[in-house]
Amino acid sequence: MSENALILIDFQNDYFEGGAFPLVETDIAAARAAKLVDRFRKAGRPVIHVRHHSTESDATFFVPGTEGAEINGLVAPAAGEPVVTKSNINAFLDTDLKALLDTRGIGHVTVVGAMSHMCVDAFVRAASDFGYGVTVAHDAVATRDLDFGGRTVPAAEVHAAFMSALAFAYAEVASTEDLLQR
Repeated sequence: MSENALILIDFQNDYFEGGAFPLVETDIAAARAAKLVDRFRKAGRPVIHVRHHSTESDATFFVPGTEGAEINGLVAPAAGEPVVTKSNINAFLDTDLKALLDTRGIGHVTVVGAMSHMCVDAFVRAASDFGYGVTVAHDAVATRDLDFGGRTVPAAEVHAAFMSALAFAYAEVASTEDLLQR
């Protein structure tokens, strides 16, 4: 049986209230993710953190060396937990994430983090394409309102659209509570 790892994507301070690019209810998503972190740690299962470092000279958030680029304390890495640093939306692109998963015998990933419509979506699709089993804890993922066609699309609608798309063919999408009861 292959190992199941918890992957936390971009739970960085800039995405929380007071940060440079706050999302909607990131603190609630992170608190739910923390419950899964606790469960995985107690079970001796791998917990892998992914963080984004902006490389653009005019970046306004996730600037390396700033407090905003740090992983939030609600889900901070424990000693020995890998932290993969990326500068692309897809966490597999130009990182050692796939090698890290493969060398540890990980065949399934449970995903939490931010943002639903960007880095979480890209990770889930790529992980599925690489052949990993994927589960998304939908209520431990955050996003923000978006603008399209002259209208604001509320974060809840953005999130629902992306979770339903992922559930269609890329991942099992379940609540944190459902996952904790397994």
